[in-house]
Amino acid sequence: MSRIAILGGGSWGTGLAVVLSSSRRKHEIRLWVRDSSLAESIEQHRENKAYLPGVAVPACVMASNKLEEVLHEAQIVVGAVPSAHTRGILALALPLVSRDAVFVSATKGLEPATHLRMSEVISQVVNARFVPNVAVLSGPSFAAEAAQGEPTAVVLASRDAALGAFLQEEFSGPTFRLYTNDDVVGVELAGAMKNVMAIAAGACQGLGLGANSLAALITRGLAEMTRLAVALGGKQETLSGLAGMGDLILTCYGAQSRNRRVGFELGQGRSLAEILAGMTMVAEGVGTTAALLPLARENRIELPVTQQVHSILHLGNSPREAIRAIMERPLKKE
Repeated sequence: MSRIAILGGGSWGTGLAVVLSSSRRKHEIRLWVRDSSLAESIEQHRENKAYLPGVAVPACVMASNKLEEVLHEAQIVVGAVPSAHTRGILALALPLVSRDAVFVSATKGLEPATHLRMSEVISQVVNARFVPNVAVLSGPSFAAEAAQGEPTAVVLASRDAALGAFLQEEFSGPTFRLYTNDDVVGVELAGAMKNVMAIAAGACQGLGLGANSLAALITRGLAEMTRLAVALGGKQETLSGLAGMGDLILTCYGAQSRNRRVGFELGQGRSLAEILAGMTMVAEGVGTTAALLPLARENRIELPVTQQVHSILHLGNSPREAIRAIMERPLKKE
């Protein structure tokens, strides 16, 4: 029986705890929740009423706000905290982590200050004590649907084939199917960039635009994602799979998408500050947008959709102005 520590008591961390409790292998699962009152509530009511209401948390999942309890003798450490907080939480956790533990990043975003992927952040922090074994979990997976037992397929990426195979066996269950690959770069960038495209998709829908516009946006968005991922060492086929196209479709069309919601509200004329003030969960695309542009400049890659989403979020442009700027770009081959 493996002991799994999940860092992050939001919707996805809680959803993963529920999903992994029914995997093929038996696990002892411990969920770290920052808020002590929420941790106590989960323990008492067996439900995360703040972030995943209506979903029962099984008895094999222990929730606590004490890192030492959650990480004690953990063999697998899953990171599900927002990208902006990953480094800080890992630094606190590091003295408590076993040298034999493996790390799985389930966060879809880039660190805002450094533009690093989450596996890079994990490696930087953990290297202070030992060289970590790291894998990345991504793909089309709304937490509520996965936790409610709806069939869900995701990708587990690791450069270590043995680690990927081990985690695939540990995590797979009757409704949770994992595919492995070795393209950590492609999987992480796809997971980060699709959130930006979802903001753009939501803005189109908020403006009342129809299927033509959304289809064009998603298609050109995927091309943009692929250009940057390949330039940074990812594989084109990864962007055509679950981590790329699959997650992009889900996030751009799915009503549960936080990033799509941000875009929709922007299209309706609300300010970003007002939108974020009314959200309890993080929309990763807001911070990721600014982090992607320096990467693009360094690698001489054009990201027209990302650039215009940035102009809406941070420069005060309206969604209609952003769409006009994209449509008036110089004509070119596909």
